[in-house]
Amino acid sequence: MDGYPVTKRILDKGISLLLLVLLSPLFALVGAAMSADMFVRPRDRGPWLYRERRISRGREFDLLKFRTLRRDVLEASSGAEAHARLQEADSSNLTWAGRRILKPWYLDELPQILNVLRGDMSLVGPRPWPPSMVQSQVAKGFTYRNEFIAGWTGPAQVQKGVTESAGYTELDLDYLSRCSRSGALELVRLDLAILWRTVRVLAKGEGLEF
Repeated sequence: MDGYPVTKRILDKGISLLLLVLLSPLFALVGAAMSADMFVRPRDRGPWLYRERRISRGREFDLLKFRTLRRDVLEASSGAEAHARLQEADSSNLTWAGRRILKPWYLDELPQILNVLRGDMSLVGPRPWPPSMVQSQVAKGFTYRNEFIAGWTGPAQVQKGVTESAGYTELDLDYLSRCSRSGALELVRLDLAILWRTVRVLAKGEGLEF
């Protein structure tokens, strides 16, 4: 299977544009919450967006996220490979908006819709990992993150409670195998089913809780 089939490209562009329109009030709400937080709490001030280098089809790109970490936390880790998730587990590292609004509802991931529109990633696929993690996975014989386009969501993200990398790998490989056996219509149905399950996960607000 092509690392980014034409069917997925068309689906990604169409749904991403629709999501940007439908979710524009939510983007505005997040921006307002972050602005209010930065006005009241000086230590939470900083850029709205945060970028991390990730891998998709073997290429590095800047993954976009709403910033959840305080600027001093980011500055303390500058020079190292960016991976905010490792620091987000400690609630003291988070801004108020990150702790109370963004992380519980996965809203920090919304800007990645722009990554999808730019062609950096797909709506559905294996989540993009940092370069060092991809290299470690390749050393174990799993090369699919260098061959297939990464996803905003994927089969592992709709399986609440899957935390081990081995579990993620098994789910990713099963999804890619199903994609390779699917025709255009079946591929659309598969991706739409995962997107719908993602919506249900988001609606439950089962992200990080402190």
